[in-house]
Amino acid sequence: MKANIGLIDKNAQQIALILNKLLADEFVLYAKTRNYHWNYEGDNFIEMHKFFESLYTELEDVIDEIAERVRKIGHYAEGRLKEYLKLTDLTEPSTTTKQGEQVRNLLDDHETMARYIREKITEVDKLKDVGTVDYLTQLIQKHEKAAWMLRSYLGK
Repeated sequence: MKANIGLIDKNAQQIALILNKLLADEFVLYAKTRNYHWNYEGDNFIEMHKFFESLYTELEDVIDEIAERVRKIGHYAEGRLKEYLKLTDLTEPSTTTKQGEQVRNLLDDHETMARYIREKITEVDKLKDVGTVDYLTQLIQKHEKAAWMLRSYLGK
């Protein structure tokens, strides 16, 4: 059944594409964070293990929220890994167990996400979807906070 929530079909389709790309990026970031949680080695293992867990747990919720937002506007959420890899701008660097490299990689991704969301908020606003603008405004704050925390680990 088609959603009748006040969005023009063409606009809802464009927004769904933006959200599905965001969903792919979030999923890749989730997988990378989970990998670091599993494979970190170092003298502060427990601290980093818990820190990475807090990051990926938040990303689990974000992934679900984005997929549900896509459904709310009347489209289907992408859920196939094959499609995520086509849509994402994030990359998987070489395997590392070193805290500094892991933290730097995650920092780069959270900052990439914040830039992407900031750019897309303006675009979605022009498409007259205040619900998605509101959601993206809240989401950017999560990525900015994660970036700040990761940057603090690096002492920058």
